[in-house]
Amino acid sequence: MTAEIARRTVEANGIKLHLAEQGQGPLVLLCHGFPECWYSWRHQLDALAAAGFHAVAPDMRGYGRSDRPEAIDQYTLFHLVGDMVGLLDALGERQAVIAGHDWGAPVAWHAALLRPDRFRAVIGLSVPYRPRSPAPPTSVMPRTADAEFYQLYFQKPGVAEAELERDARETILKLLFAASGDVPRLPAAGADVGMVPRSGGFLTGMPIPSALPSWLNAADIDFYADEFARTGFRGGLNWYRNIDRNWELMAPFAGAKVAVPALYMAGDRDLVVAFRGMDKVIRNLQQLVPQLHGTLMLQGCGHWTQQERPAEVNTAMIDFLRRL
Repeated sequence: MTAEIARRTVEANGIKLHLAEQGQGPLVLLCHGFPECWYSWRHQLDALAAAGFHAVAPDMRGYGRSDRPEAIDQYTLFHLVGDMVGLLDALGERQAVIAGHDWGAPVAWHAALLRPDRFRAVIGLSVPYRPRSPAPPTSVMPRTADAEFYQLYFQKPGVAEAELERDARETILKLLFAASGDVPRLPAAGADVGMVPRSGGFLTGMPIPSALPSWLNAADIDFYADEFARTGFRGGLNWYRNIDRNWELMAPFAGAKVAVPALYMAGDRDLVVAFRGMDKVIRNLQQLVPQLHGTLMLQGCGHWTQQERPAEVNTAMIDFLRRL
């Protein structure tokens, strides 16, 4: 029987980071995505601890009980990777394996890319490591007269906040369900997914489930809803507002490969996997990640990989960690 999840706050990279941790042994850092917090890794903390690892899931910059800097430019990939390096220092650790889901995945991939001396392996969930685009990312995102890609909708400060904060509980409920593998839809091949109608908002058309899917309960919804009702969504949205800035900052690393051992997994019903061109990126991932140990596609799983399929994700993570 492993110890219960412990929580504390540390100083890292000039800000306070709140974290949940469990177990003892080699360090595994777990980076969550949008709109979540450390809690999205609740099933992995216990499993990793039981397998002999020290699992640490921080509330990332802008989220939960970690600091939420006001300035938009304080949320670049350099800041986010720097937070994880600072977290290693605060924990007194020289190295870790880093895992990330959704927005946490680019943080994990780039931590491994920029600091292979500190991050000895990487696990990416949902979002693969992607080559640098030829133009600023927002300039090539889909838009029509009637709709725009959701990441464009997130760009203007205050707009998405007003919509998402109107009812934090309903927002969380709609998002967790709409992006899950439980929604009976598959986008047509080549269709633009993730579009926001100009006459509505990000949540327009997202149903409220009549019953919660099996992987989610009322206490889970309450935990997320309480956190975002307290913090708002600005911190998380600011990550999106640095997409073009990240593109500029990463120019010296164009074409660079992630050189450490890696694992990638995603649900075959994940909307991210359905984004334009993503099938080609995933198919050719080994070219950019030469030590890729495997690509695991979870059948019938949606976007919330480690929450929808905890047993399969835990098994894959632990197998990979033990092979290192």
